[in-house]
Amino acid sequence: MIIVGLGNPGVKYSGTRHNIGFQCIDKMAKRWGIKVAERRAKAVLGIGSYAEQDVILAKPRTFMNHSGEGLRYLLARFSSVPADVLVIYDEMALPMGKLRLRVSGSDAGHNGIRSIIDCLNTVDFPRLRIGIGRPDPESNFVTHVLDRFSQEEEPVVDEVVDRAILTTECILEESLDRAMNKFN
Repeated sequence: MIIVGLGNPGVKYSGTRHNIGFQCIDKMAKRWGIKVAERRAKAVLGIGSYAEQDVILAKPRTFMNHSGEGLRYLLARFSSVPADVLVIYDEMALPMGKLRLRVSGSDAGHNGIRSIIDCLNTVDFPRLRIGIGRPDPESNFVTHVLDRFSQEEEPVVDEVVDRAILTTECILEESLDRAMNKFN
């Protein structure tokens, strides 16, 4: 399975709401003992295993709005199909700390997912959405997703990242359907 966390590359974006997918990949890598350091043109990746299954952990090196380029590269590099991928990303439509696992779906206004759908020419790929909540009425969406989590939000973020990892482990140990029933 190729597990892809979406985010923006660079220190400037580290710890932002939009980079919660990267945060999940980093924590999975540490927990599973996989070094995510192989730098390719379109992604940084690590190859290892979990639950006796081959796993590729990846963070696209493209900016969020061009995430599809990174996914297209990964599928070609590993001779895979979209169903072999799990995309983890932020979702404003979900309250802070909520998870939703789906086997397919629209982009729902998320530019990174829109890019993936456009590049892969399909909506059929598993995705794990992590709720980051909506911005305050005075803020705009761009500012919201590029902001860092507040000190009060950090414990919720830590918990939801841990649940995202447990969800992914359930997919690998059991099945996507079992994980949806257990974690949605």
